[in-house]
Amino acid sequence: MHKSREEIIVYINSLKGYEGYVQFSHRPINKVKDIFIGRDPQVESEDGFIYEAHFANGERSISVKQVNSSWLVSETNLSMSDVQTYLTDIKECPSIVMAEIWVEEEDLLCEDMVVKVLQKSVFAGFEG
Repeated sequence: MHKSREEIIVYINSLKGYEGYVQFSHRPINKVKDIFIGRDPQVESEDGFIYEAHFANGERSISVKQVNSSWLVSETNLSMSDVQTYLTDIKECPSIVMAEIWVEEEDLLCEDMVVKVLQKSVFAGFEG
């Protein structure tokens, strides 16, 4: 779904029970204002715009990306059976948990056998 600049702020502020982070276009991530661990996300309109944001609640992952003059919101079900998680190690930030979503597809190069293919990686929360 696509949203306007005002709609995306209202949408993010309506998320309850989610943790995540927001990256604004005009400044680095501020640990206090932009990272939401153990509290619902709350952002304010600023000079720049939300470039991207990621949220998760253990069951769903939400990705927000700025595309031209609107924001694309993508939701992913994390309760799928083939989800694998891994940790990232970014200096001065909490460890981020990412989930890999794998799907089964027939592969012409493997004599039409079913193989697992990486569909996407999404934000799944913070570690610790």
